[in-house]
Amino acid sequence: MRPSFLLTCSVFFLDFGSRHFSFAFFTPKINNKENVRFNSLKTDEALPKNVDDIFDSFAEFLTDAQTKIIAAIEAHESNADKVQFCSDAWTNDETSSRGLTRVIQPTKNEDCFIEKGAVSTTFLENGILSAERAKAIQGRRAKQVKSGEGDSFTPAEGDTYKAAALSLVLHTRSPMVPTFRSDVRIFVVRSKETGQSLAWFGGGADLTPYYLYDEDIREFHERYRNLCNDHFEDNGKTYHDMKQMCDHYFYIPARKEHRGTGGIFWDDMIATSKTYAFTKAVANEWMPSWLGIVSKRNSLPYNDQQRQWQLLRRGRYLEFNLLYDRGVRFGLVAPNPRIEGIMVSAPPLIAWEYNHEIEEGSDEARIMEILKAPKNWVSVSQE
Repeated sequence: MRPSFLLTCSVFFLDFGSRHFSFAFFTPKINNKENVRFNSLKTDEALPKNVDDIFDSFAEFLTDAQTKIIAAIEAHESNADKVQFCSDAWTNDETSSRGLTRVIQPTKNEDCFIEKGAVSTTFLENGILSAERAKAIQGRRAKQVKSGEGDSFTPAEGDTYKAAALSLVLHTRSPMVPTFRSDVRIFVVRSKETGQSLAWFGGGADLTPYYLYDEDIREFHERYRNLCNDHFEDNGKTYHDMKQMCDHYFYIPARKEHRGTGGIFWDDMIATSKTYAFTKAVANEWMPSWLGIVSKRNSLPYNDQQRQWQLLRRGRYLEFNLLYDRGVRFGLVAPNPRIEGIMVSAPPLIAWEYNHEIEEGSDEARIMEILKAPKNWVSVSQE
């Protein structure tokens, strides 16, 4: 079973008003082994007792991060015509949810390195756990408590929950620059019986390149490897587990290929001071880890054949979103779906070609080798 995101990502756009809530309800398995646990993430550095303060603080951070990310993109040198994001604030009283969807979608004649992108926040309060969802959490909590993660509080049917998330997907115009996807999120459950609260963090960041520049992918992984090691000091175990989870999720079984060159992904991480700081640090690393690649590669020339290859690979991107991403699939079958919110991160243009053949020894063949068999771009420990 592949891991589920808080909401949707990959089309990771977080719209509580139009989809089922799936954070922490599914557990990934890697190589048919026991579910990956982050054993270094203990609760010796406990959050303040009032979890509501942590939620409010993190929600404020997400709003601020969204503003700063958009400002960095709009001001980047490769956005020559200074194209700006539009804003779509929405609310759903039925689900006590709200959000701000920010979209950049330049016209054909505007000079901007992004062909389509979205940076979205979503907030939900006063959710009620169903029996099915409570049961799914209980199974995971039993494993966490057994391994020493958190106290003995286990959510039950009828408990209330709330959540907040920031997600972005940025599709580039040039096939020499990879698509970038990332998200961070928090999920809080409060017991109706005792008033106790429990919180989890989740998130990730990954690349979907069309042409392979090994040094760019290596540096991207190195940044997140170093960040993991700086926060958890576990000789690379956290990075290794998160990299595996990312590779495992972004996989297209029908094609027997991965969507991109990965990055990190984590879910079901008990909220502590350490994991709170780590989650914020990941979000702060997004633009430095990607805009440097934009600066190096966006001005490189490309031809029509390379552009067509980008569109074909975007077809795979959409295949994954529609066929395998749980959040998107749930959202599409939900009553009265907010379809624009669900599909906002889909590529602007795509192509499918029957029985497309790749020339042996070509740049396209080289990246396909990686997509068929992901590699370890960096050693797990810093040298």
